[in-house]
Amino acid sequence: MRFEVMRLDDVDGTPVDTTVVDAASVNRIVQQAAAIGQRLWIRPADSSAL
Repeated sequence: MRFEVMRLDDVDGTPVDTTVVDAASVNRIVQQAAAIGQRLWIRPADSSAL
């Protein structure tokens, strides 16, 4: 399964960067974001994002 990961702006929460990754990469991205206090929005990627 693939997921769309959006990094959110610290001030207003708008998406500033979007990437589509496989499930194995989500854990690494979440850990990196948590280490620096970055906000993320993660959702299943639709088939058109592949």
